[in-house]
Amino acid sequence: MPETILSSMSQTIIISPERPFTMIGERINPTGRKLLAREMAAGNFSRVESDALAQVAAGAMMLDVNAGIPLADEPAILAQTIQIVQAITDVPLSIDSSIVAALESGLAVYQGKALLNSVTGEEERLEMVLPLVKKYDAAVIAISNDETGISEDPDIRFAVAKKIVERAMDYGIPREDVLIDPLVMPIGAMRFAGRQVFHIVRRCRDELGVNTCCGASNVSFGLPGRPALNGTFLAMAIAAGLTSAITNPIEPEIKQAVMAANVMMGHDQNCLAWIRANRPETSDEGSPAEGRRERRHRRN
Repeated sequence: MPETILSSMSQTIIISPERPFTMIGERINPTGRKLLAREMAAGNFSRVESDALAQVAAGAMMLDVNAGIPLADEPAILAQTIQIVQAITDVPLSIDSSIVAALESGLAVYQGKALLNSVTGEEERLEMVLPLVKKYDAAVIAISNDETGISEDPDIRFAVAKKIVERAMDYGIPREDVLIDPLVMPIGAMRFAGRQVFHIVRRCRDELGVNTCCGASNVSFGLPGRPALNGTFLAMAIAAGLTSAITNPIEPEIKQAVMAANVMMGHDQNCLAWIRANRPETSDEGSPAEGRRERRHRRN
């Protein structure tokens, strides 16, 4: 089974179908967060630091770092953000930008083996991004769309994914360093968006032998009760073979769904992580029920 090995200065993680699901924290991203965008543009990274620490504390095994701020110097801000995050936490990072110069500036300062987010099947993008992946010995998220756009046919999206894997190998990038993003579309607008993702993920696992990643929050866009939808989607996608996702580990519904999926997939040995997270706290004097009875007795 494929093993994607990523690292920071002091920590290595392995993304694989045979290991617990990899949650990549999504919150260091100014898109749609006006206050964060203003702060980052002004050189204030206090919210970045608190978001990084909170996501790791909630169970994120990696963090996605994005600095896409209109009219700002994205390459410089992204590099600075990566350095700040690496100074306060030791989890590996996903370097996220649509601007190639920003990707390279992030890779140049990153310490470890990074995940690059992202490349598409467009020829121009392939020719610009894949040499960077090879040069810096990174891994890359490959989004399954190309010059024709995003197809509603999952088999066409799979064909684009296959093309990217093959092109990466032409550049000397092993298939285990390519994570396919099947493109999660809003379920409120596309009735079978979930089924499409599950279909593509299975084919990527069974036919391409690669790991997969997605932006999980997209599935619930525009709908109420988003954390519950995102958590359920992730659990079902994990069952289909999804091995990582950029998501919000701070949402209890998402964290619990991923932990439960790890149990059901056999990736939580003896259910120890689940037990630690869900067993009621007990005092040294006995069980929670005994403690409540004793307090009632004292009040009486």
